[in-house]
Amino acid sequence: MDERSLLFHIGPVWFDGTIVIMTLLTCAIIFAVVVICTRNLQMKPKGKQNFIEWVIDFVRGVASSQLPKKEVGNYDFYAFVLFLFIFVSNEIGLITKIVIHDDLTLWKSPTADPVVTLGLAFMVILLTHFFGVKKMGTKEYLVNSYLRPVGIVLPIKLLEEFTNVITLGLRLYGNIFAGEILLGLIVSIVNNLGWLALPLAIPLEMIWIGFSLFIGAIQAYVFVTLAMVFLDNKIEKE
Repeated sequence: MDERSLLFHIGPVWFDGTIVIMTLLTCAIIFAVVVICTRNLQMKPKGKQNFIEWVIDFVRGVASSQLPKKEVGNYDFYAFVLFLFIFVSNEIGLITKIVIHDDLTLWKSPTADPVVTLGLAFMVILLTHFFGVKKMGTKEYLVNSYLRPVGIVLPIKLLEEFTNVITLGLRLYGNIFAGEILLGLIVSIVNNLGWLALPLAIPLEMIWIGFSLFIGAIQAYVFVTLAMVFLDNKIEKE
């Protein structure tokens, strides 16, 4: 069954209202978590401060595994924000599903939309160019990124810019979208079979939600790891 989203337009440009709302909610959740966990910081962390410091250390570990040690401090906050946004965006639509009038979706993961994931991937690639130019200068950056080790690799290097956006964005979209589709199928079983399906549907739903949450976390890790790989390629000389 096809599902619809809340649509609105500003002038000639149309927007997916469900995605806009869920993206704003994701940002609000992240902001609230960070503010709550960083209030009244102490030299000896405990509780919520331990949690946020563990997340920061984890993301720094991801960045340091791909970037030179001297560069980690310049990009760890970028990696931290990117990881939190993708993680919450992945998970928020996998914990529940709200559909009214049979096909109008009011709750979904922002990353279950290809426009969002491709937009994130495009942003990541643009930032790698920006950081590369900022560090090396335009001329040295272009030579390092596209003409080394030999100029004949230029067509391949240009093709990589396109394929990196596509693969980075669609990998994330496919995993999260598939998780939401299967959750919806389980719900449809209950709708079609009624109460008789509950003994099977409830444990199946719980198992799949747990698995989907795990997949959402893995995909956030993979996305940030690849973002750091692409960044390393642009800020380090061949």
